Amino acid sequence: MAKEIRCGWCGTDPLYQKYHDQEWGKPVYDDQVLFEFLILEGAQAGLSWITILKRREAYRKAFSGFDVQKVAAFKQEDVERLMNDQGIIRNRLKVNGAISNAKLFIKIQEEFGSFSDYMWGFVPDKKPIENIVHSLKDVPARTELSDAISKDMKKRGFKFFGTTICYAHMQATGMVNDHLMDCISR
Repeated sequence: MAKEIRCGWCGTDPLYQKYHDQEWGKPVYDDQVLFEFLILEGAQAGLSWITILKRREAYRKAFSGFDVQKVAAFKQEDVERLMNDQGIIRNRLKVNGAISNAKLFIKIQEEFGSFSDYMWGFVPDKKPIENIVHSLKDVPARTELSDAISKDMKKRGFKFFGTTICYAHMQATGMVNDHLMDCISR
């Protein structure tokens, strides 16, 4: 039987492999899922993705099921609750950034009709960019497109969404397909 080939970054961890096989690089047009990844990618800044992935359910519970309206309405007592939640990364700047980003997310929804229309509006024909990836060395940490999206989002006030995090968000939500050419998830 032929060995299944996956992108090397997911290793042998079953949770990581499931995420790789079922989510990473699959196009996402649903605002709630895009908001979830916005929160998770912001939490991941400076950490490994597996660290966040293992805490995903705790984040889902802590951030009201990633309901953007509820998160945008969080008050100081919610910040303190989150700062005492051992299931998430307890970084005050990241917690406050997530709440602030939720408010900005809603503004984008109001301006563009959906956050999806805003994000995918940066991509030609709103279709995933299919990169030719033969090894992990072929995968960039950022691109001109992630620079442009990040710059626009920073101008709008978003926190923890620099170009590298933006590119990771683009990969996670399938705006770019960076699976290896021989990967089972290509």
